[in-house]
Amino acid sequence: MKRWFVCIACLFGASVALAALPTPTPQQAEAAALARAKTAYAGTVANFQLCQSINAVAVKYKTAGTPDPAPCAAPPPFVPPTAAVAPAPAAAPVKK
Repeated sequence: MKRWFVCIACLFGASVALAALPTPTPQQAEAAALARAKTAYAGTVANFQLCQSINAVAVKYKTAGTPDPAPCAAPPPFVPPTAAVAPAPAAAPVKK
């Protein structure tokens, strides 16, 4: 019974803490987008390196008459995401 109360109290405290987080600023959102892009690019580079190592092992143990392994496609160079900055809306004219 005591465990249930502790669990409920922790869930309530976590929900209150998460509700109090402010919205990210545009700079923080841009930094997060850049970090996501770098992580995705690192994954493509890792896949390329894995393909190269698999091909190296396949060539090493290749028997006569078997085809060569398929070549690996090199990833393109990293291009950071462009920030889509929307222009500020024009102020409406004030009527007198």
